[in-house]
Amino acid sequence: MIIGATIKSVVGGLWQRVSAAEPKLLRLVVALAAVMVACVGVEAQAQTLKRGNQRTIQGGVMLADSAAIARADSIAKLDADSLALVQKLIDKQAKQRLDSLARAARRVERAREAGRLDANGNIIPREPWFSDSMSLSKVCITAAVLPGYGQIYNKQYWKLPILYTTVGASAGLAIYQGTKYRPLKREYDAMLLEGMSRTNEMNLLQRRMIRTNTSRQLLWSAAAMSYIYFLGDAAVKYSTNEVSDVKKATTLSLICPGAGQVYNQSYWKVPIVIGGMASMVYVFDWNTRGFKRFKTAYSLRADFDEHPENYPGGVSKDEFKGRYSATFLKNLRDSYRRNRDLSILLTAAVYAFQAVDAHVDAHLKDFDVSDDLTVKLEPMFDYQYSYFSGGNPVFGFNLNLTF
Repeated sequence: MIIGATIKSVVGGLWQRVSAAEPKLLRLVVALAAVMVACVGVEAQAQTLKRGNQRTIQGGVMLADSAAIARADSIAKLDADSLALVQKLIDKQAKQRLDSLARAARRVERAREAGRLDANGNIIPREPWFSDSMSLSKVCITAAVLPGYGQIYNKQYWKLPILYTTVGASAGLAIYQGTKYRPLKREYDAMLLEGMSRTNEMNLLQRRMIRTNTSRQLLWSAAAMSYIYFLGDAAVKYSTNEVSDVKKATTLSLICPGAGQVYNQSYWKVPIVIGGMASMVYVFDWNTRGFKRFKTAYSLRADFDEHPENYPGGVSKDEFKGRYSATFLKNLRDSYRRNRDLSILLTAAVYAFQAVDAHVDAHLKDFDVSDDLTVKLEPMFDYQYSYFSGGNPVFGFNLNLTF
């Protein structure tokens, strides 16, 4: 008992001193402590076995020492737990070592295929921007700043002309349409401020403005979709290091809402995600246009109330021709602004929710769900011990449920 207490105090001191140290050293101390406790258990068990011949007489029946039996059972359990802990630590270290060796073998194989092994079989390091150790997130971030970097990193050079042609041509044509749209918008706004009634000239100008603006928006959308597509392509084709499907699915969902669901093959979720994002964007655009509209109307109406002498006709130049007061227009402006801000928060919430869904769904893809649902009923035979009658046979049934 003195030896056990001494070892226990030593192990406790070591644990306090090593708890802030390196994980490997901590695991070693835990393993040594478990072995020492096991040794103490073996010594105590030996002492118990020496006293195993002691018997007590009670009710005319010779019984074993119950305290000795209890100590033996607790020591056996302690030994089993200690050995299980040591075996678990050893298995974990062996698995980590095997995983490390497997990753190193894969790096060597990829370097051999790329022709980056020297005469001694060592890997020739790549340039810093094309290092084999660059993670998927760094590749995607760099590709977001420098379009085409992901294709260069993955050695898919033939995709670069397609990327630059689609993105560059779409963006260039969108800029050109923008130079045509802005003068038309200024002219149309000037006609509205002058209070002109609807004429064929004004209607024609409005149609040209809408047509030019629609072309500009479609071209910018094409440029954005091409940019996002090749950014996602860089993530999908990334194979320099071992990357789990969970990380790829999460990265794709962050790049483009719904892409993570497509990668997980949960196609039924894609319309929900796209519909939710499209609805939030539409609500944001609707409230933004309403906010701008009533902001302009309120400014004109407030200016008319403050300086009526500047309006010879005695009528405000806002689009409602003075039918609504400045207070009413101000309340409408503030209402649209609040709804716009709320739509921004809801859009961010939908975006975060679909990313979390892709992450969780990718984890559940590897979840092992067995089809074995069985109920097994077996007969059971055992002994029940008591101090007075010794061992009594017990009969019954065991019910095993597998799910």
